[in-house]
Amino acid sequence: MPLHPVLEERLNAALSAAAPAAFTPRDARLPAVPGKAHAVIGMRRAGKTTFLHQLLAERRSALPPERALYLSFDDDRLAGIGVEQLGFLLEEFYRRHPALRGREVVLWLLDEIQLVPGWERFVRRVMDSEKVEFVVSGSSARMLSREVHTSLRGRGMETVIRPFSFREFLRHRGEEPARPARRWTAAERSLVEKRFREFLVEGGFPEAQGLPAALRIELLQGYVDAVLFRDVVERFSVSQVAALRWLVRHCLRSPAGSFSVHRLTRDLKAQGHGVARDAVHTLLGHLMDAFLLSEVQLATDSERKRNSNPRKIYPADPGLIPAFDASGRANVGHALETAVLNELERRGAEVGYVKTAEGLEVDFLARHPAGGEELIQVCADVSSAETRTRELRALTAARNDHPRAVQRLLVLDRDARVETGAEEIEVQPAYEWLLAQPDA
Repeated sequence: MPLHPVLEERLNAALSAAAPAAFTPRDARLPAVPGKAHAVIGMRRAGKTTFLHQLLAERRSALPPERALYLSFDDDRLAGIGVEQLGFLLEEFYRRHPALRGREVVLWLLDEIQLVPGWERFVRRVMDSEKVEFVVSGSSARMLSREVHTSLRGRGMETVIRPFSFREFLRHRGEEPARPARRWTAAERSLVEKRFREFLVEGGFPEAQGLPAALRIELLQGYVDAVLFRDVVERFSVSQVAALRWLVRHCLRSPAGSFSVHRLTRDLKAQGHGVARDAVHTLLGHLMDAFLLSEVQLATDSERKRNSNPRKIYPADPGLIPAFDASGRANVGHALETAVLNELERRGAEVGYVKTAEGLEVDFLARHPAGGEELIQVCADVSSAETRTRELRALTAARNDHPRAVQRLLVLDRDARVETGAEEIEVQPAYEWLLAQPDA
C-alpha cells in the first residue's frame, strides 16, 4: 500500500517550508526528561498549535530543517486513514534522509494526531526502534492527560498550554517589561496598570486579542460551546444537554464562588432539570478535564474534611467572565482572583483555600514544586477599613497553621495604601506578582 497522497503532500511541504516566524513566543517549556513522548494539551484555542510551531522554530534555528518535522492531520482528505500510514510516512522520510537513520535524533511534531486511531502504538514502536522524539497535540476531547499517560504506558509527559499569562499578553503587544518593577519609570508603570485592567476584561485567548467587545464575547462564547458539545456531549454521549448548558453558564457567571454538588443538584432541579447528584459530579469532571473550569478545594490533609467542605470554581481565563455575565457588573475582583489562580497553575503549584478556626478564609494556599508555600489573599478594593481588617486578620490567623508560608496581599493598583501592622505580610499590586519570575 503506497503512502497516502495527502500525507506525501504534507511531508513535501513540511520538509521544504521554513518555520513560521509570526507568533508570540510562549513561556511554556517541555519537561527535560529523555525518552518520553510529550503531549501538549489544554483548552481549545489556547494556542497548542502555535506552541508546536514555536518548538519547530527553536529546533530549526540550531539544526538543519530535516531534523525537525511538523505535520498536521487536521484535513478532511485524511479522514479514515489507518495507523499503517504512519509507518509508511516514517519509511518515506528516511528514504529521503537515510543518513539520519540510527545516527541523528529527529523531532516529530504531530498535530491533531488523535484523528489517526492507534497512533499510540506507532509512537511507542518508533521510540523503541528509532532516534525520534515525539511531541503530539490535538483536541482536548481526545488528548486528556490521563488518557495520554494510559495509552503511552508511562512513556508520556504532559505540557499544558493555557491562554496568555499577563506577561504573554504584554509580549503579544510588544510591551513586555524589560526590567523589574522596582526600576520602572512612572510612564512604564502607568502603561502596565492600564494593560492589566484590559487583561482582566479581555483575557488571554490569542484570537480574542484586540477585538471589539461584541466580537470578543461572541468568539469566547463560541469557544465554550465547542467545549460543551465536542468535548463533553459528543464524546461522552451526554443526553441532558440543557442541564449541562445551565451548569456551564452558572459556573462562568459565579466565578470564585463556593459550590457543592448537593447545592448544584438542588438548583438544577429548581430550574426543571432532574439530574442525579452523581451525574452532576460527572459533568463537572468532564468540564474540568476539558480545561474549561478549575476547582480549588479546602487545604487540609483530611480527605473527609476536603470532601465535606464547599469547593471554589474558576474559569480557564478571566475573559470568560464578562462573556457570560449578563448583569453588566465589572467583576474586577473575581477576574483578579481568577488571574492569580491561573498563574499559580502555570507555575505548577498545588492550590487550596484556607479556612481558619475562627471561620476566616484565605483565597489560596499554594505549595510550589520546588518547595515553599504562599498564603495569598486577593482583594481588588481595599479602600474600606472593614475590608482591609478582614483580609489581614484572615492572613494572620492562617499563619498559625502554616508558619513557613510567605504571606501576600495582592491588590489591584499600587495606589492602594495598606498598613498591615505586620512586617511579615507582603502587600503588592497583583500585576507585579504576575510579572515576577516564579522563583522571585
